[in-house]
Amino acid sequence: MTVAIFIAQLVFPILTDVLGLHPVLVLRYLWIWQLGSYMFLHGGLFHILFNMLALWMFGTELERIWGTRYFLKFYLVTGIGAGALTVLFSLLPFGFAQQVHYSNVIGASGAIYGLLLAYAIYFPDRPIYMYFVFPIPAKIFVAIMGAIAFLSSLGDSGGVANATHLGGLIVAYLFLKSGRMHPLSELKYRYWKWQINRTRRKFDVYSGGRADDVDRRVH
Repeated sequence: MTVAIFIAQLVFPILTDVLGLHPVLVLRYLWIWQLGSYMFLHGGLFHILFNMLALWMFGTELERIWGTRYFLKFYLVTGIGAGALTVLFSLLPFGFAQQVHYSNVIGASGAIYGLLLAYAIYFPDRPIYMYFVFPIPAKIFVAIMGAIAFLSSLGDSGGVANATHLGGLIVAYLFLKSGRMHPLSELKYRYWKWQINRTRRKFDVYSGGRADDVDRRVH
């Protein structure tokens, strides 16, 4: 769907203005569809490629644990929530807020940052290769990205995109910690790990022979 909309953007550039997130239009004219539609638009080929690569890298295992239905729910709620927080950020009495207020936000990065946070919660010590070179534990990587998003959102340049990134992290954290998380997802994850451990134990070889050797195992 995202790829199809990106192609449609190239053919009909006006879609970027109609479907992109303009906080001023949401507040003034109630163009509330933009809170969700913006996440399916992208600003160029590298923009969409990077987001889809991140979606594949961090989303695959989460979808396996949660199931497709809940995964889509989390992805959409996080993306829409990031858009809503971007609109709220635009009302703050700070210098960067005016820039956000009159901006046009596009891209799935808010939802992607939410997936990144969820990935770090489930796999905190899993290495993520920063710049495809330096292995960093997922929990540290998310902390770094969150700090960058927060500090950059306060600046005069890049504040718009980073405000949405920060919004994605906040919404994902609240969603996962509020109890609205799929009630069986954690149990499913634990069961999945138990199955792996059980499969490993099946390869244990028991030594035969005398009765007093029954309890002795050879690996």
